[in-house]
Amino acid sequence: MLKYTKDHEWISVDGDVGTVGLTPFAQEKLGDLVFVELPEVGATFGQGQTACTVESVKAAADVYAPVGGEVIAINQRVVDEPSLVNAAPTGDGWLFRIRVRNAAEVDGLMDEQAYGLIAK
Repeated sequence: MLKYTKDHEWISVDGDVGTVGLTPFAQEKLGDLVFVELPEVGATFGQGQTACTVESVKAAADVYAPVGGEVIAINQRVVDEPSLVNAAPTGDGWLFRIRVRNAAEVDGLMDEQAYGLIAK
């Protein structure tokens, strides 16, 4: 099940590993992505801290860590082919994986219904 932030990131958690990406709403608003800068594996972030940056033909945007933890993997495919985020934002267009430090942070994120109320 996906959980969402007010800043339009999603996270899917399996055990203590969360996969993070941009929501379909965010990628639509940004337009065609042309550049993705991902965090380094081993980087640590607190919840809400800037984790990486994406750039589109319209604007640059920060992507925030939906939960605190350590980056354990990045999706090199989106660095090589940024349009993958536009084509499959909740699938192959994921950005990075993070080892979740505090499961309560995940519980505090929005479900799909709550997120749908702000993503308009």
